[in-house]
Amino acid sequence: MPIYLAAESELKVGQELVLEAPAEEGSFAVVFEDDGDTGYFYALDTAAGDNPINDALHIYNVADVSDRDKPSVVKIGWSIDHCKAVLLINDYPHAVFDFDAKQGYCRSGFPPQVGKGWSEAGHQWDEAALTLFA
Repeated sequence: MPIYLAAESELKVGQELVLEAPAEEGSFAVVFEDDGDTGYFYALDTAAGDNPINDALHIYNVADVSDRDKPSVVKIGWSIDHCKAVLLINDYPHAVFDFDAKQGYCRSGFPPQVGKGWSEAGHQWDEAALTLFA
């Protein structure tokens, strides 16, 4: 998967963490957040003005993570064209944003749809999303 690493941090599930990863070029950015109860991955367009958030993907509920007492490593990578981002936890892909197609994919498939214009087909995981980085 040819990507460049934009952000990396130790993650202790359930301990607050905000990990920002802007693309090296352009106005796109993604953010992973663990707010103590849930983990979410956000797609942003910083050129959008008042509300830069385009989409949001549910990654986990803290209470449902069986090994939350073990530290993990969260990484965010970008495609070479700076238009696709992947969220990896312990090197396992949990979510992908495709800014070109305005589509987000996550293993939980939640939420079904956030708003008009992005992920109108929902957020269901599709292994083919990983081929975006080939």
